[in-house]
Amino acid sequence: MRIAMIGTGYVGLVSGACFSEFGTEVVCVDKDSSKIERLHRNEIPIYEPGLDDLVARNVEAGRLSFTTDLKAAVKDADAVFIAVGTPTRRGGGHADLSYVYAAAREIAEAIEGYTVIVTKSTVPVGTGREVERVIRETRPDADFDVVSNPEFLREGSAIEDFMRPDRVVIGAETDRSREAMRQLYRALFLIETPIMFTSLETSELTKYAANTFLAMKITFINEIADLCEKVGANVHDVAKGIGLDGRIGKKFLHPGPGYGGSCFPKDTMALVQTAQDVGAPLRIIETVVDINAKRKRQMADRIIAFAGGDVAGKTIAVLGLTFKPNTDDMRDSPSLDIVPALQAAGATVRAFDPEGMHEAARLLPGVVYCKDAYEAMDGADVAALVTEWNQFRNLNLAKVKALLKEPALIDLRNVYSPQDMAAAGFRYESIGRPVKPR
Repeated sequence: MRIAMIGTGYVGLVSGACFSEFGTEVVCVDKDSSKIERLHRNEIPIYEPGLDDLVARNVEAGRLSFTTDLKAAVKDADAVFIAVGTPTRRGGGHADLSYVYAAAREIAEAIEGYTVIVTKSTVPVGTGREVERVIRETRPDADFDVVSNPEFLREGSAIEDFMRPDRVVIGAETDRSREAMRQLYRALFLIETPIMFTSLETSELTKYAANTFLAMKITFINEIADLCEKVGANVHDVAKGIGLDGRIGKKFLHPGPGYGGSCFPKDTMALVQTAQDVGAPLRIIETVVDINAKRKRQMADRIIAFAGGDVAGKTIAVLGLTFKPNTDDMRDSPSLDIVPALQAAGATVRAFDPEGMHEAARLLPGVVYCKDAYEAMDGADVAALVTEWNQFRNLNLAKVKALLKEPALIDLRNVYSPQDMAAAGFRYESIGRPVKPR
C-alpha cells in the first residue's frame, strides 16, 4: 500500500517514518518548503531519539520521501493521513480545525479511485463526519471512506510507542476501510497488538478521554504531594502504595511542577469545551485544568521562598526548560511560567537545557543561556531543577557545591534523595517528601 502523510510535524513525521519501516511506501507532504528541504538533507526538524536514523534508513531504501506537492502525493495513495496541527483556538479552549478542513478540501481535489482518508491529528468528536461532509461537498463523485486513527505517542519514546503500542484504536465503519487499515497495521497484527475497531465518534473521544485521564492522575498526585508536605508523609511511598493496586497502576504518579507539552494542556481544554457545548460538562477535568495552571505559577513562588523570600538582585540557575526530557518541545512547559515570574521578581536567570534552548531563546528573552549545567550554576545563589534530563541525575555534587554561592538546590522533579543531599551539605527541597524519614 501507498500512504500520503499530510503534515510533517511531530505526529506526521514519526508516523510516516514508522509506517515506512513496516515496509509501506510513504510520501510526507508539507506546505513549508524550507522544512521539506531540510528533510531532503536529512535534517530532522524535531528532536526525537532515534528518528534521524529511522528516517535516513527508509529514505535510502526508497520507502520514505518528502514533497510539497500534495496533489501528486495524494493521487497515487491508497490511504491519506491528515496529521496537521490542531492548536487551541485563541479566545477559548476549542481546537482550531482550520488546518484539518483545509487539508480535507485539497485531498478531495486530488484523490483518484478509492481512498481511505484517515484523521491522525487529535480532533474533537464530530470532526470525522465534518471531514466527510467537506470532501463530499468538494467532490461529490469521490470514492472514499473517512477513518479515525488517533495517535498515542509519548514524546521521547514515540518510535517504540508506534512499533509496540499498548493498543491501536481505529474508527472505521465500512468493510473496505477496515480491511485497508488491517493491511496498514499488519505488522502489529502479527505481534498480537490489541487493535480495536469502533465508530468515528468513539475513536475520537477515546483519544481525548485517555489524555485527560492521565492529566488527572498527574494533578491528583501533585495535590497529594502538597498534602504530604503538610502532614509529614512521603509522596513517593504513597504513590507506590496506590500504584501497586492493579486498578490504579503506577504510571503518571510522579509529582512535579505540572503537566505541559503539545497534548495534555490542549486536549484537556478541548474536551472541556466539547462537553460544555453539548451540555454534559466535565467538572473534574475543568478542575484539573485550573489546578495545573495555578501549580506552574506556584512553583515560581516556591523557588522564591526557597531563596529567602526575595530574589531581587539574585541569580537563579534553572536546570531544564522543556516540558519533559528527551524532547525539544517547549509547548506549555512549566518553565514558561516559572522563568518569567522569577525575572519579574528581580532575579537573573541562568539556564541550561540539552535540547530546548533554541526554542527557549525565542520564548524566554533575557535569560542567560549556558553551555552546560555547571556553567549555569557558576555563581548562582540557588539552583532549581525543573526538567529531569538524565544528565541532571548524577551531577558532581562537590563541584556544584563549589560553584554555587551557597549549596542550595530546589528539586521540582524529586531526582535526588533528601538524605543524600543533606549528607552532602546541601540545603535541599523537593516535592512532597520530608527532609528526614520517619
